[in-house]
Amino acid sequence: MDIKVQGEESQEHGEQKVPLLQDLPVSQTEQKSLIQKAISQTFQSTAHLANLLPTGTVLAFQLLSPLFTNQGNCDSVSRSMTAGLIVLCGLSCFLMSYTDSFRDKNGHVCYGFATFYGLWVIDGSVTLPPEFAAKYRLRFIDFMHAFMSILVFAAVALFDQNVVSCFYPAPSAKAQEILTALPVGIGVFCSMLFVVFPTTRHGIGFPLSAN
Repeated sequence: MDIKVQGEESQEHGEQKVPLLQDLPVSQTEQKSLIQKAISQTFQSTAHLANLLPTGTVLAFQLLSPLFTNQGNCDSVSRSMTAGLIVLCGLSCFLMSYTDSFRDKNGHVCYGFATFYGLWVIDGSVTLPPEFAAKYRLRFIDFMHAFMSILVFAAVALFDQNVVSCFYPAPSAKAQEILTALPVGIGVFCSMLFVVFPTTRHGIGFPLSAN
């Protein structure tokens, strides 16, 4: 009988050594998965916004940003270079909103800038008839799209952690909340406006029209 009691006591001690699942801390694998989800959501948001901007401008910014910011470790020189890169890319997005394209008789794609009188062909190889050029005149929606393009590019820049670390290496808690929520708000707002007020232009860096 004593042997059985000792055996039961040993089993009870053995059961007490087994920790409950609720007491287990969050594993490193789960923490990594959460970080990976956050990073993937950031890249998805950036890719979605990038579709609203000229492809070449976004690609140039994504390639040059890590170099100009020194992977987020900026000094005064790299910070000035990064600011210049953002200004130039934003200006490019603004100007590309006023470009459009058409196909000539041979099927070649010709690009030009929209004006109040029609379309000014960049290379001057084609002269458009007045009635055909009138279709490409500047409209109020072009100015709205140009302004929204700047906002969207600003959101893309704020999604870039190298840029944020360059200008805000140690943000406060409130600043971090703003830097996290602001690009998302800009992206949602501008995406809705792009859907409600679509453009028919197919300018430089944008998908070409089938016609």
